[in-house]
Amino acid sequence: MDTVCKISRKGGIVIPIDIRKKFGLKYGSMLRIKVKDDRIVLIPERIDPIEECYGKLRSRKSLIDLLLKERKKDSPFNEGKIRS
Repeated sequence: MDTVCKISRKGGIVIPIDIRKKFGLKYGSMLRIKVKDDRIVLIPERIDPIEECYGKLRSRKSLIDLLLKERKKDSPFNEGKIRS
């Protein structure tokens, strides 16, 4: 597939929609740029899914506090089954 695109004043290019869909590219996707002989090669950079989610799930309470709260709910000590 050959596609011609124009470089903007700031050096940006628009990747056609069919190519973005084929490679799963969306806003914020990263591309590695390599120069091979007389060619410029764009390679989609795969990001670790954990890193990609980092910071997206923000809460006023820390995750540890939420997990401890859930654990206390499930504790047999709270149900009167075990006495300390």
